[in-house]
Amino acid sequence: MSGFFGVVSKKDCVFDLFFGTDYHSHLGTRRGGMAVYGEGGFNRAIHNIENSPFRTKFERDFDEMKGNIGIGCISDSEPQPLLVRSHLGNFAISTVGRINNLEELVKKAFSEGATHFLEMSGGNINATELVASLINRGTSIPEGIKIAQDAIDGSMSILILTSKGIYVSRDKHGKTPVVIGKKAGSFCVSFESFAFLNLGYEFYRELGPGEIDFVAAEGVDVISPPRGETNICTFLWVYYGNPASVYEGLNVENMRYRCGSTLAMRDNITADAVAGLPDSGTAHAIGYANASKLPLTRPFVKYTHTWPRSFMPQNQSRRDLIAHMKLIPLDEMIRNKRLVLIDDSLVRGTQLRGTADFLYSSGAKELHIRLACPPLLFGCPYLNFSRSSSELELIARRKIAALEGEGYEKNLQAYTDPDSPEYAAMVEAIRSELQFTSLRYNRLDDMLASTGLPSCKCCTYCWNGKK
Repeated sequence: MSGFFGVVSKKDCVFDLFFGTDYHSHLGTRRGGMAVYGEGGFNRAIHNIENSPFRTKFERDFDEMKGNIGIGCISDSEPQPLLVRSHLGNFAISTVGRINNLEELVKKAFSEGATHFLEMSGGNINATELVASLINRGTSIPEGIKIAQDAIDGSMSILILTSKGIYVSRDKHGKTPVVIGKKAGSFCVSFESFAFLNLGYEFYRELGPGEIDFVAAEGVDVISPPRGETNICTFLWVYYGNPASVYEGLNVENMRYRCGSTLAMRDNITADAVAGLPDSGTAHAIGYANASKLPLTRPFVKYTHTWPRSFMPQNQSRRDLIAHMKLIPLDEMIRNKRLVLIDDSLVRGTQLRGTADFLYSSGAKELHIRLACPPLLFGCPYLNFSRSSSELELIARRKIAALEGEGYEKNLQAYTDPDSPEYAAMVEAIRSELQFTSLRYNRLDDMLASTGLPSCKCCTYCWNGKK
């Protein structure tokens, strides 16, 4: 996943750009970047942020950069923003999304006369560079953005910094949010709506799917209106989004309270306390505790002062180790207790199994796991949420394969129905492997009801495979 932030101001914008970009650090793990335009032209900096936070790596750039227009990003994959010189002029570009037909687009570019693309470590092509190449097929930047959006299979939101202002386009399916903030003399563009609040901006408007706007210090022009229906990623509310953010008018924290409440409404477990796995599981646990009337406790505290985020390392065993080392058990809250433990989701199962093991070893009597979303059965074709190289890395998919045998894919839909015997068998197989006392997932209909939005506006592909 990645996030971006842009500022256009009548005065120097670097302060707002620096902190607005930093507020997206929860969305990316590998690289951060900023580009500004000022009297000296374009200036850019990109740093690796795998082992140090954005602010630490960019403090020197913050002091040295000057300009009244800028864009920044936190990236989980390729280095960006990129600086581009083309027949459309000089510009900087940053993107958020996923290109499923990248190789096809590269081959087409070569066949039409493109000479090369820069190769990153590991042999991959920088997706943002490919987007820039597609845009450069147009006779103008807005036309080029439309060309890119139509050519890409997947999802792609785009920020383009020019000497006059910023072009911004939300992805054509509306999978990810793009919002504009306003204050006197300045406008900003942001993935996360909370990122500009402490900088003095107020919410101005949210872009629709495929919309293209041009943002200048004097105002915002809609260059191309929305071209489709919103189908935003529901997982943003369940897990990835910051609690202070608002998507499609719905606050993340509030949705998580509702989500936890729906879990409790269908549960009849007898337990001593409810706890959430920090950070995203905590809000779901609050909702569960409020609805169930069970006390909310903290059986462990999270030590985050020096440990990086648990999904940052590329190696799965290191991610599991970091997740374990950050959670410090509180014996009095665990020993001889029957605990309901709420987490946002269960992907591979390795981290939650490790958490369960240390709770049992700390004296927990029973451990009832509740997940805020349904079983994940399909890899996301729109966003780089997971590092999984195969859908069989998903624990639910593995259990289905074991239960069904060869050709298991033909019967996948039966396992998406929470009232089917197949679903019950899958959940029991997961519970048995991970050695939980009991295991329950949120139902898809209950989770969607927690958003208060029409189901057609919420992407549910990773749970039911329906685009």
